[in-house]
Amino acid sequence: MEDTLTEPLAGCATLALEDGRVFNGRAAGARTRRGGEVVFNTSITGYQEVFTDPSYAGQIVCLTYSHIGNVGTNLEDEESSKPFIEALVVREFSPLASNWRSTESAQQYLEEHGVPVIWDVDTRALVRHLRSVGALRGVISTDGTPAEQLIAEARALPSMAGQELAGRVTVAKSYDWTRGSLSLSTPLAAAATAGAKAATNISAVAAAAAHPRPNGEAASRARYRVVAYDFGIKRNILRLLVDHDCDVTVVPATTSAEDVLALKPTGVFLSNGPGDPEPCTYAIDNIRKLEGRVPIFGICLGHQLCGLALGGRTFKLKFGHHGSNHPVKNLRTEKVEITAQNHGFCVDPDSLPSSEVEITHLNLNDHTNEGLRHRSLPLFSVQYHPEASPGPHDARYLFDDFVKLMKDHKPGK
Repeated sequence: MEDTLTEPLAGCATLALEDGRVFNGRAAGARTRRGGEVVFNTSITGYQEVFTDPSYAGQIVCLTYSHIGNVGTNLEDEESSKPFIEALVVREFSPLASNWRSTESAQQYLEEHGVPVIWDVDTRALVRHLRSVGALRGVISTDGTPAEQLIAEARALPSMAGQELAGRVTVAKSYDWTRGSLSLSTPLAAAATAGAKAATNISAVAAAAAHPRPNGEAASRARYRVVAYDFGIKRNILRLLVDHDCDVTVVPATTSAEDVLALKPTGVFLSNGPGDPEPCTYAIDNIRKLEGRVPIFGICLGHQLCGLALGGRTFKLKFGHHGSNHPVKNLRTEKVEITAQNHGFCVDPDSLPSSEVEITHLNLNDHTNEGLRHRSLPLFSVQYHPEASPGPHDARYLFDDFVKLMKDHKPGK
């Protein structure tokens, strides 16, 4: 007999991969079909942060943690204004939400944003397949499209290699960000809780999240003017920059180096983002123009762009790094950090000029590059996410390093 808790999500769904393998399951989320590169994420918390990470544009995400949706969704945990995943694959998907912070269920949230979900599938088998053959293009259908057609559509999708996606997810125009890290005692959190009972409050929270009001204390003590390139930036990066006494202006991905320098920044931040870094030639050229003129800190795609700007090369990983439990060794301190990661491309450390660039971090799973620093110019970058929300937080010190770099290279010093 069908369990009453899962009965509302009855309906067929299909995941078809380009190599012809098909997974059948139940449908949730939106009734549609979406395609993209299929990857897996090993995090056991923070599914809403995964949904809303712009770095997942163009990708279908399989979450390896078995039970998803039980704590619902809320406006505080969004890393951007909407989900960027193409579709979702999970073992168990809950139609109910049970958490005091929840404003709506994951089912409602994904349905509203047009994201289809396939669940009640063997995610272990899918992950083992992707680890064996590598990330594959796929299509998820919750609208009854035959599997044969889905396989053909998957094969017709563009490969992630060669795709410039930062321009697709970047902000349309510059804006200032002034809100620091969230606290459960802030008015925003209180409004989110009340929003579960009153739709008017939900609208108020949405407006606050999209257009953050100045945090008076953080704004009054800001001493470093940071211009952040938005290649797909996550909100927790901006919150942590504000926490570290930065006055932040976010600019579109294609903003020229000249326009950035006209803002008289103390430092420039290069954000995470989706797709292949090599087609982002506009960004690479701008970084070269900014090198040595202002301190630079890059993460994820920003790190890869730094590597390319410094004369290196990048390559595509077999199935990428996606999760919040990746061990990275800091070669300068000999300490090991547990890190959050989300990337499918990597900088080839052997392609970098060793006389100019120091390799600072190493992935202990596959020994790929995780960080670099210029030996004479104020520039450093890491491949992983030091701003990780909900965690881990081992690498938060990198924001302190950025502040120190800006302090040491401040005009007049």
